[in-house]
Amino acid sequence: MFSAIYIEQEVLELARVRKLLERFPDIPQIFCERYGEVFNRKSQNFRIQKKAPALILAKKYGNLVLPAPAGYGFNDSRSYYFSHMLNCVYDCRYCFLQGMYSSANYVLFTNYEDMESAIEQKIAENNGGGVYYSGYDCDSLALEPVSDFCKYFLPVFARHPEAILEIRTKSTQIRSLLEQSAIKNCVVAMSFTAKEAGDQWEHKVPSIEKRIETLRKLQEAGWKVAIRFEPLILGANSIEGYRLLFKKLFAALDVENIHSVSCGLFRMPVDFHKRIVKLYPDEELFARPATTNEGMIALKNEHEGSQLAEVEQQLFEYISPQQYYRCA
Repeated sequence: MFSAIYIEQEVLELARVRKLLERFPDIPQIFCERYGEVFNRKSQNFRIQKKAPALILAKKYGNLVLPAPAGYGFNDSRSYYFSHMLNCVYDCRYCFLQGMYSSANYVLFTNYEDMESAIEQKIAENNGGGVYYSGYDCDSLALEPVSDFCKYFLPVFARHPEAILEIRTKSTQIRSLLEQSAIKNCVVAMSFTAKEAGDQWEHKVPSIEKRIETLRKLQEAGWKVAIRFEPLILGANSIEGYRLLFKKLFAALDVENIHSVSCGLFRMPVDFHKRIVKLYPDEELFARPATTNEGMIALKNEHEGSQLAEVEQQLFEYISPQQYYRCA
């Protein structure tokens, strides 16, 4: 699973860390002072390292709960994100993380109690409310059997029913959710692209069918689910691909009880894009014409506006406009 496990000396005696290390006695364990010694080293190659990443167990300092980027989620006011992990077990070619970080290793921040305190402080500042997104710097559920993220944080939000937690994921690792009663202020948001795009760019991601089945199981167990069609990378055959995806997906779910559905076009900071192009100079996606605006890069597609409108029109054959939002 991991090529090695690096452990900050400061977290070594945490019960959470000791328990995790006992599960992987055959994986080399290496001690370090701070995770940056490993994660931020120069001359790393994300593409090569992705083939055999290490796990780094660390303590997170600084601001543990941050304002959500503008247009990121379904609620623009009082929206925040927090990250218990850096990097993702999947290998989606369009992912901005490979341009943000020089390392493909996974960093798991193990000081959950400090994160809990920061979340509860932010909830108190918002009179008990706010929307809190997990899954910005990682996939929220993909490493759940190792991290026990949901096992720890769901009870935190259960104590604060006016605060909303969104768990964003492509993973089918939902055992920890199904083993407990659903909480009404948690939304499990599953990301999808059309099959052709997924086959081309979403490596190691569970199939569309498995993700749909995961959502179905969650709905049956009483959990709120949401669907994120992000990023939309629109081309000549995209409309038909999304038509088939919508038909399959919404036939399997209780559509009226879907919390929300969103679409978001491909966007990325220019600097991240430049780094990814160096990693994958032969990738067709990054050879496409692009435009830049205020430090963000987008694919140049003169038909993008009309294609997005057509995708949305197809969506509204299944969902109500009140369930939908456009991610900026």
